[in-house]
Amino acid sequence: MSGDVEQVKPRSRLLDLAVQYFKKEGYKVNCENAVLEGYSGITRHFDLVVQKGRLEQGVWVRDWNRTIGVNVIIKLDTASEDVGLSSPIMVGEKFSDHAKSYSNRRKLTLLTKQKLGSFR
Repeated sequence: MSGDVEQVKPRSRLLDLAVQYFKKEGYKVNCENAVLEGYSGITRHFDLVVQKGRLEQGVWVRDWNRTIGVNVIIKLDTASEDVGLSSPIMVGEKFSDHAKSYSNRRKLTLLTKQKLGSFR
């Protein structure tokens, strides 16, 4: 019984869609549920680590039924920078205007469920 304790939440359908999307776009999915230690000594979690060419990027997938705000985008940006990954990617339902403008300034990629779904 105690062996299955870590598998608390079921795998998100959005995460499956994201993996399919990245593979079709030519990315290599290096790692799922990555736990990396940052330069700060803080442990950072990423849903995926994808690579295209030499560029390795951290991905957070947030399967929430609400808008993702700028605070979450800043946390992803900080976590990515701390572990040496550039140009992080956030996958979610929808994003606030502040999140979009921060992402444009800092070169983060925001992918919506709609974009992933229309890709098939």
